[in-house]
Amino acid sequence: MPRKEIDEVYFNSPYYIVPDGEVGQQAFAVIREAIRQEGMVAIGKVVFTSREHVIALEARDKGLLGVTLRYPYEVRKEEEYFDDIPEEKLPKDMLDLAKHIVDSKKAEWKPERFEDQYEDALKELLKKKQSGQKIEAPRDREPSKVVNLMDALRRSVETERAGGERRKPAPRAGDHRAPKKAGRSSARAKKAS
Repeated sequence: MPRKEIDEVYFNSPYYIVPDGEVGQQAFAVIREAIRQEGMVAIGKVVFTSREHVIALEARDKGLLGVTLRYPYEVRKEEEYFDDIPEEKLPKDMLDLAKHIVDSKKAEWKPERFEDQYEDALKELLKKKQSGQKIEAPRDREPSKVVNLMDALRRSVETERAGGERRKPAPRAGDHRAPKKAGRSSARAKKAS
């Protein structure tokens, strides 16, 4: 099926897939080139982490990229979230200003520019604990002030014009992440991210 037919909300985890030994290399290459030349992804099922997954396979360089897909019951209906959002009449000057900011912030995708601040802060905390330093509980933050969006947009444009650099946001004390699952698959797939 064409990849564009799969709604992005179904994409889960990417894996690099390579042939397992010389015996399967030619079959692997034939399948890879067939789906590449047809511009399609192959859909299959795979079992790892004690669970059956639907997987979309697409040609990527000399290998395949397999992306596990969520089952429909795992994807919430957007209407449950978006239907209650009221239609807004957008002031033209506010929209123009926001579009100007978006346009001025355009950049190429460079994933190395992004850092996992939560994980970095957690590692730092663990280092302190291991070295015997006292760990203090974070102080409660003051509630944030409600700002006028138009004023905030104007200040952003003024800062940009003045060549000012925006500061990185500090990690939040209340951020939580789900723990990573342990275990490895016996399949010859390598997690892409």
